[in-house]
Amino acid sequence: MRTFNKSSKLENVLYDVRGPVVDMANRMEEEGTQILKLNIGNPAVFGFRAPDEVVQDMARQLPDCEGYSPSRGLFSARKAIMQYAQIKGLPNVTMDDIYTGNGVSELINLCMQALLDNGDEILIPSPDYPLWTACATLAGGNVVHYICDEQADWYPDLKDIEKKITDRTKAIVIINPNNPTGALYPREVLEGIVEIARRHQLMIFSDEIYDRLVFNDKEHISIASLAPDLFCVTFSGLSKSHMIAGYRIGWMVISGNKDMGKDYILGINMLSNMRLCSNVPAQSIVQTALGGYQSVKTYIKPGGRIYEQCKFVYKALKDIPGVSVVKPKAAFYIFPKLDKKKFHITDDVKFAVDLLRAKKILIVQGTGFNLKTPDHFRIVCLPRMEELSDAMTKLADFLDTYHQ
Repeated sequence: MRTFNKSSKLENVLYDVRGPVVDMANRMEEEGTQILKLNIGNPAVFGFRAPDEVVQDMARQLPDCEGYSPSRGLFSARKAIMQYAQIKGLPNVTMDDIYTGNGVSELINLCMQALLDNGDEILIPSPDYPLWTACATLAGGNVVHYICDEQADWYPDLKDIEKKITDRTKAIVIINPNNPTGALYPREVLEGIVEIARRHQLMIFSDEIYDRLVFNDKEHISIASLAPDLFCVTFSGLSKSHMIAGYRIGWMVISGNKDMGKDYILGINMLSNMRLCSNVPAQSIVQTALGGYQSVKTYIKPGGRIYEQCKFVYKALKDIPGVSVVKPKAAFYIFPKLDKKKFHITDDVKFAVDLLRAKKILIVQGTGFNLKTPDHFRIVCLPRMEELSDAMTKLADFLDTYHQ
């Protein structure tokens, strides 16, 4: 009998945010077990709602979205994104430099397919949002992970970046604010990355999907604003900041020295045309979402739900013996570390499974974010405070006697 195996291209691809531990949680749910899902940033299931104005405008404009839109996206959306890019200081941006898509995920995949030949190298952070590594790998690229240093607030290690560049390196990826660590990169770190990219003539990809979820009025700086002489692609969207992950609206902006990427832009345009259109109805509310007063800002201020819940989880983790954690400055994730000597962690998938079975809590292990050591895991701080309080109590109880 003939059998069909998966493509060999998938051998080095993982996506544990929705991986085997999640499959086990789903089976447990089918058997009637209630699972607290701290594995994925999905605001709606935890009671977060989009601003009323956004929902109302979406409903009103749905009839206008029945046909195909232009391949780059609706004019109104791209105009609003262009103006937002100008406010963020991105240089040399025109309407033709903006593409909307089915979330940032679609656009990341499109960009990797357009750039990478077999064996080309691309620098991606560790830990990372695993879709970056997966898309680059599927495009034939050789992913080289550079270190983000936990002892330095999870900032990229510039020396590690520099020493990993070869003559096959085409680009560097940054995720700022970072998922899974919640780090927000200061100007001096971004300037250091720009200097490295400048010396080696690298492209810069910057994933900034959380740029509007920054705590304590700290400034988010787009790295492209510091690199007018380099070729940069910046990604953002409304999925997280406006609590509409299911609406699936993301965008990318090309900026800087576009002469460096003339042929690459032709590739982007071809792939954009091959998808026929940016067929995302939520394009119709980009203009509304990026302008005027936005109620989502209240979530990230002191007293706001995301701010207070991240603060609570951080303090609760610090009180658990054998757990260390860096305080997040943005987004709604936290990335604690387990003491190897205390817990003897050698397999963090087993750790996640053991926690799921014992306490009905679902997390993502650190290796799922391409971290090389099995001693971290990510928690999503979106459930309501009473759920988070219960989860932290159960986690502390579980770790009190746990070791592998």
